[in-house]
Amino acid sequence: MKWTDVRLIAIELSEAHPEVDPKSLRFTDLHNWVLALKDFHDDPKHGGEKILEAIQAAWIEEMG
Repeated sequence: MKWTDVRLIAIELSEAHPEVDPKSLRFTDLHNWVLALKDFHDDPKHGGEKILEAIQAAWIEEMG
């Protein structure tokens, strides 16, 4: 996975952290959690605020 795989990252995060409300998550934590995903392989520096916002929005959408 790369930073551009926003939807897939959101799905993986929702499965890895089902107890978390993504609306209350700090971007620093979100960034670290993405980097910790088993299949994630991309430059940590590319995970800027816009990408993190997109991941957060997709995660919220995944929760329905």
